Amino acid sequence: MELCLREVQKKRTYDRIISCLCPVITFYLFEFYTHNPFVTMEPRTHVLNIVFYLLMGMLFIGIFKYVRLAMMLQSGFFMVVGLVNYYVLHFRSAPIMPWDIFSIKTAASVADNYNYRPEWEAVAVLAAFVVLLAVESRLTMNAPKRWGRRFLLILLPFFLLRGYTDMVQDDGFIRDFGLYDKLFTPTVMNRRDGNVVAFLMEMEYMEVEAPEGYSASEVESWYQESATGDNAYAKALADPEALDRPNIIVIMNEAFSDPAVLGEIRTNEDYMPYIHSLMAGADYNTITGYLNVSVIGGNTANTEFEFLTGNTIAFLPQGSVAYQQYLKNFTPNMASYLKELGYETVAVHPYYPDGWERDRVYELMGFDEFVANNRFLRAEKIRNYISDEACYEKIKWLYENREEKTPFFTFCVTMQNHSGYEEKYGNFKPEITVEEKSTNALNTYLSLIRESDRAFQGLVEYFAQVPEDTMIVFFGDHQPNTYVTDPVLQNNGRDPGALSEEEMLSRYQVPYVIWANFDLEEKTGQETSANYLMIDVLENCGLPLPPYQAELKELRREYPVITAMQIRDAEGNHHIKEQCPEVLDRYRSLEYYLLFDYEEKGSEDDQEGEN
Repeated sequence: MELCLREVQKKRTYDRIISCLCPVITFYLFEFYTHNPFVTMEPRTHVLNIVFYLLMGMLFIGIFKYVRLAMMLQSGFFMVVGLVNYYVLHFRSAPIMPWDIFSIKTAASVADNYNYRPEWEAVAVLAAFVVLLAVESRLTMNAPKRWGRRFLLILLPFFLLRGYTDMVQDDGFIRDFGLYDKLFTPTVMNRRDGNVVAFLMEMEYMEVEAPEGYSASEVESWYQESATGDNAYAKALADPEALDRPNIIVIMNEAFSDPAVLGEIRTNEDYMPYIHSLMAGADYNTITGYLNVSVIGGNTANTEFEFLTGNTIAFLPQGSVAYQQYLKNFTPNMASYLKELGYETVAVHPYYPDGWERDRVYELMGFDEFVANNRFLRAEKIRNYISDEACYEKIKWLYENREEKTPFFTFCVTMQNHSGYEEKYGNFKPEITVEEKSTNALNTYLSLIRESDRAFQGLVEYFAQVPEDTMIVFFGDHQPNTYVTDPVLQNNGRDPGALSEEEMLSRYQVPYVIWANFDLEEKTGQETSANYLMIDVLENCGLPLPPYQAELKELRREYPVITAMQIRDAEGNHHIKEQCPEVLDRYRSLEYYLLFDYEEKGSEDDQEGEN
C-alpha cells in the first residue's frame, strides 16, 4: 500500500514537472519555425515570453479541467499557427500580424498557387511537436474538482494575461525592458521580441488614433474653403466641358519590379527591353523613374490605396490593409474626382472581385463599373492567372465601347505575375535565365516580367494610333518575396540577411512609366512615392489639382518621398513619423480627417432633404 502511494506521488510530481515544462518547450518550438531564439533574443526576453505560455497553460487547465487536454490543445495550437506563420513569412517576407485576420479570405483565394514543400528545419520542428504531444497525452492530472478553486484557476490567469498585454504595449515598459518596437521591420521585431510578444505589441495599433491636437472642425473648414473658393479646381467642377480631358489608363502591374535595383543581373536576354528603353529616354512623350512603395511581397491593396487617394500608409499601422480596416466611408479619390469631371470610370481586376474587398471599396470610391474575373470568359492564362495581354484587350474593348466622346478613366490591377514562382506549368515555359547563381523562382519571375513588358508595349502601340489624347500610367505594386530576389543580392556579394538601411529601402522600389500620345515633357530618372503619383498624372493631363493634392504638391518640395518605410526630405535625410515636423503633422491630420471624419457635402444635403 505504501509502495503504491509512493508511485502515485511520484507520478503526480512527474506530471507537475512536465506540465510546467510543456509550455516552455512549446514556446521554443514555436520560435524555431522561423529563427533560433538563442541567437536573436535576449535571456530576459525568453523569460517574458515563457510567462505568457505558462499563464495560457494555466488558463487552459482551468477551462478544460484535464491537464492532458489543456497541454495538447496549447501545443497543437502553436504547432499549427507556427507552421502557418512559417509559410506566410516565406511567401510574403513578413510574419503574421493582428490585422491579417481581415485578409484570410483574400489569402485563401490564392493559396493553391504556392509551393508548400517545407525546409528540413520546419520538418524537424513538426516532428518535435509530435513527440511533445505524445508526452502530453500521458499526463493524468486534473484541475481541482471544487468549482471555487477551478474558477480561480480561470480568473487569475485571465486577468494576469490582460495585465501582461497592457504591460507589453506600454511605451515605458518597452523602453525600460529594451524591447524592439520598430513596426516597419516586423520580421526583426518577431525575432528579437518573440512571436507572441511582438503580436501583442502590434495589437495596440489595430485602431488609428487621432493626431495630437487634431481638430476635425478646423481641418474641415480649411478643406471646404479650398474646394469652393475662386480657384481652378472649383471652376473645373463648375464647367468640366471647358477642359481638355484626355483618356487616362492606369496599370498597376502585380509584383512588377526590376530586381536590378538590388545589383547587376546578367541574363541570356533583357527581361524588360521595352520599359528599359523608355526609362533610357527612347520615347519623347514619357516620364520614367522609380516609385517608392510601402509594401513588399504582398498587401497589394495598400499601393493602390496610396495612389488613388494620396494618403500614405506611413500614418497607419505597418502591415495593416487600409481597404479592409479603415475605408468604411467615402473618401475623395482619383476616380471620384474624374467622375465629377465627366469621365467614365472603370476598375479592372481579372481575379475574384472580393479580394481585399475591392467590390465594396470600388463602389464606395465612386467607380461606375468594376470588371472582375467573371467578365474574362475564355481569356488567355499564364500559369493559373489571366494574362496581362488579355487584361489589356479588355481595356481596349471597354474604350471602344464606352459612351461616344466621353473621357475614359480605367484603373487596372493585373494578376499575371502573382506569386508563387517555384512551380512548373504546362502553359508557361520560362525563357529568361540568369547566368550566375539562380533559382527556378527567379528565372520564372523574370520571364513573367518579360511577358508583361511585351503586353505593355502592345497596349502603348494601340493607343499611339487612337485619335483622342490618351495617357497610360504603368507601375508595379511591390517587389517579389525574398526567396526570389536573394540570388541577385548574393551574386553581387551581399548577404540578404544583413542589408544596410539603404539596401533594405531599395527592396521597396519599382519602375514607373507615364506615357502619352500627346506632347509631354520627357523626364527620366525621376523618383517619387505612390501617394504623390496622382499629382504627376493630373498635372501632365492639364487637369487642376483637388485641394488635397495641391497641399501634397507643396509638401513634396520638402519631403519628396513618404512611405511606411521612409520619410525622406529634399536633402536626403530620413525622419521617423514619431518625430514629424509640423508640416507632416498637417498631412497626418488631413489624412485622418479624409479617412474618418469627412462627410461628402452632397450626402448631407440629401439627408436634410429627406428630413
